[in-house]
Amino acid sequence: MIEPANSVAARMNRTMRLPFSRDEYDQCVTDPIVFRKAIDQMAEHHRRIFPEGFQCGYKMKDIRYSKRLGICVRRIRVDGVSYTIQPSFVMPYMTGMVANVEKALFLRKFNVPYWALAYCFGKDPIHWYRMESSLGRFSIVGTTIQDSRLLPHHTVADEKHSWRNGEKVYCATTVASGCILGASVTASAGQEDLEKAYGVFKQEAQTIKPDYSPETVNTDGWLATRNAWKTLFPNITLLLCFLHVFISIRDRSSKKFKEVFAAVSEKLWNCYRADTKCSFSQRVRRLCEWSRKAEIPVFIVDKLEKLRNNLPSFSEAYDFPGALRTSNMLDRLMRRMDRRLFSAQYFHGTLISANLNMRAWTLIHNFAPFNPQTIRLNKGLRSPAEKLNGFRYHSNWLQNLLISASLGGYRQSPPNPL
Repeated sequence: MIEPANSVAARMNRTMRLPFSRDEYDQCVTDPIVFRKAIDQMAEHHRRIFPEGFQCGYKMKDIRYSKRLGICVRRIRVDGVSYTIQPSFVMPYMTGMVANVEKALFLRKFNVPYWALAYCFGKDPIHWYRMESSLGRFSIVGTTIQDSRLLPHHTVADEKHSWRNGEKVYCATTVASGCILGASVTASAGQEDLEKAYGVFKQEAQTIKPDYSPETVNTDGWLATRNAWKTLFPNITLLLCFLHVFISIRDRSSKKFKEVFAAVSEKLWNCYRADTKCSFSQRVRRLCEWSRKAEIPVFIVDKLEKLRNNLPSFSEAYDFPGALRTSNMLDRLMRRMDRRLFSAQYFHGTLISANLNMRAWTLIHNFAPFNPQTIRLNKGLRSPAEKLNGFRYHSNWLQNLLISASLGGYRQSPPNPL
């Protein structure tokens, strides 16, 4: 049941979020001529946040007033479809001003509980829960990646084990370029459910580029995961994670067989550092021959033989420059996901609410700023999404997220124009 991410796409993609300041917006929103000029100037610089057909012309439609926020909102018609234009300083559904919620949602990156946010910023815990969850309705891929040319050629995928109301659930996670590009909670780790879960990533990516298919995906060897990816992307190359070979040996030998483990791990990583496919295969074969002759525990020998038997799934990475040979990138992000789930004691509602909340957390992770030292190391690029795209729409991270999520991140015309 992975519907919520997509069932709202047709509705969300009618809202354009544009980088207005409050003063600039108040001055031009009531004057259609000045407002049109401001929109045209933004379209010249930020074409991606406008719908298809916008360059062919549009008509001013009407203006509405929000009593809650005290601002006016205009609508325009593009190719017979009505779109709402919201300024970036307003939260989705006109629930509040970005300035009033930005710092609270930033703290959600560090898993500060909702009751603590209510204590510091007012309102009640459910208010902050809903503020965060509302972000989960955006397309993760379309919001994070602003250019179809930046869609990843090489990905890594795995399932995060969790619980919902005491029952086991799994978060099918897709990672590339330092960003989480897919996070769908599903009730089982069977192939059928994983196809639906990873299919959300496929649908969002192909909304940007219809013929998109990654070249490789690195997995841990779970058959249902590999089959799901092969079904979704028939031309993809499935790679096995080399790190998992090391971990499977380390977990059983690092304490009981310290000296043996040190020798095996040194030789194992020497195999990993091979420059060519041929050299890698040869080193693995020599390692297996050495393990059979040396006094090595049987379980370690079995692990090395398993590596040798699956050599093609490891060595094929050499055919794809830039392919991810280990799951390090995903593991680092999953550790943060694990802390987030543990701090909330996992999921307590429905699968729909679990998906919305996890998707919202994912976007906050992708757009919330790094610490100052990391920003300096990245030459001023302040978040994973900004590092991937190479630019930002707005200096405020939450406004940057909302502008990136213009049209819901789906960037296609709605099927039911009004």
